[in-house]
Amino acid sequence: MHNNQVNLIKRLLSEHIKNYHKHLLIALFCMGITAASTAAFPYFLKPAFDYIFETNDKTNLIFFCVCIFVSFMIKGISSYFESLIMQRVGQKIVFDIQERLFSHLMFLDLKFFNNHHSGDLLSRFSNDTTLMRNAVSTTIIGIGRDILTFISLAGVMFYRDAILAAFAFIIFPALIAPIILLGRKMKNVVQKTQEQLGAFSGNLAQTFQGIRIVKAYGAEMKEIFRIKQQIAKLLKLMTRSIRIRSILHPISECVAGIAIIFVLTYGGLQVIGDKKTAGDLISFLGALIFAYEPLRRLTQLSANMQEGIAAAKRIFNILDTKPTIKNPTNPIFLDKPIESIEFRNVCFSYCENQKILDNVSFKITRGQTIAFVGKSGAGKSTIINLIPRFYDIDSGEILLNETNIKQIDIKNLRSQIAIVTQENILFDSSFYNNILYGRESATSEEVIAASKLALSDDFISKTKNGYETIVGENGVRISGGQRQRISIARAMLKNSPIILLDEATSSLDTNSEKAVQKTLDKLMKNRTTIIVAHRLSSIVSADIIYVLDSGCIQEFGSHETLISQKGIYYNLWLAQINENTYKN
Repeated sequence: MHNNQVNLIKRLLSEHIKNYHKHLLIALFCMGITAASTAAFPYFLKPAFDYIFETNDKTNLIFFCVCIFVSFMIKGISSYFESLIMQRVGQKIVFDIQERLFSHLMFLDLKFFNNHHSGDLLSRFSNDTTLMRNAVSTTIIGIGRDILTFISLAGVMFYRDAILAAFAFIIFPALIAPIILLGRKMKNVVQKTQEQLGAFSGNLAQTFQGIRIVKAYGAEMKEIFRIKQQIAKLLKLMTRSIRIRSILHPISECVAGIAIIFVLTYGGLQVIGDKKTAGDLISFLGALIFAYEPLRRLTQLSANMQEGIAAAKRIFNILDTKPTIKNPTNPIFLDKPIESIEFRNVCFSYCENQKILDNVSFKITRGQTIAFVGKSGAGKSTIINLIPRFYDIDSGEILLNETNIKQIDIKNLRSQIAIVTQENILFDSSFYNNILYGRESATSEEVIAASKLALSDDFISKTKNGYETIVGENGVRISGGQRQRISIARAMLKNSPIILLDEATSSLDTNSEKAVQKTLDKLMKNRTTIIVAHRLSSIVSADIIYVLDSGCIQEFGSHETLISQKGIYYNLWLAQINENTYKN
């Protein structure tokens, strides 16, 4: 076993398993009873064959049968409790890891989620934690019980004939070399299988989320073929895993056969020569046959352990990932109204050598509305993402009330900001809960008031269950305009002084846009607002419009000022007017 594997096992023991040491000690005690009761049967075979059957003593025969029954009953009861305890501990450890993993993920940066497919993360929660549970509960049970059972039976064998036992155990080490070799192969196969499972889960999620596009382009067969290919890859990997597991069985059978033949030959000659009794040989042989079974299981447990180690590695890789957006050591809390938001010479890039914002500077004062326009990729939405500190800038400063946002407590910073985007993220819950997400402490009256301000109360009230109606995943059971108004109601309930609108009406038709724009006007009232817009008609009343191009501010001013300059904004405006005229 490599150092990395040993370290992973140590971490699992110290960070999770040690919390249940009392349960494990009880389970270990039960395992000891199971092992002792297993060894009792071959031990009692000697008196049965040497005395009871030789003397035809019926009374001792009945007593012998009672003892065997009691030993099996004790074994069954102790096995039940050890299994119950260990399965429960295994499940608790899985829940602990899942809770820890989810909590850790909640505080990682958006950059992490951009670089990791959701299907892969789901695979860590389901497949990897299941493998770890099996490794903890099944494997630890197996190792503890089988080692104790093997030791107990070996004790019987050495007690009956130490020389014969020593010779028998010389053969068993022949199993170690193939176990080590196959264990290494198993590790590689398991790691590839888990990676493939993550990719498979991701593709399934992606296909289900984009089912409308799949059907619109008649791509059902294409997706079926793609998934079939992935299933074929998974099948190939799992077949290799099964082959590696299965090959240990014939190896262990051969080794056991050789050991039994040797014992029968050597022991039989001693019985024939009157050096041993038949009871000695039968007792020894019974212990040897019984010892073979736990030894065989131990060889199989190596594969389970490798699976658990590979799963633990993938999970600990995430747990070891540190967020780059960190709360300051001595954070500042904003307890005064936000009088200004300022970008000073801000540069930012998602990847090296791909600058998105280049030396951007602007300032917005309390109650103002500013807008950013420009071509796709100009950096408009990036500005929206930088204000709540979803990402940290490469250089420059972002200031709220002349305080660098890196010095402000993150939770306090984000409490000052409400965001409405074109994505309209709704949870598969009720209208009420989706709006309440804006401020969990809000009363039902406040939720309904926010809904009315967002002009969503009318359509909510007309549904069968009103505010308790389930909207479906991402709000699939309601229209785009309704989804947008629920998002606005959520932002209104938050009642933050800063509003960020990222293409909030871009996915709506003209009529829906007009209705939603009315609700946005109510949301923006008496608040500092930053708008990213594609449709220029929605931002003509903004106090200042900034025109971005290639990550730089090229023009700024009011709508009328920019039109009079006949620059980039003027051309964008003309293009949209011509586009709308053509459509009409």
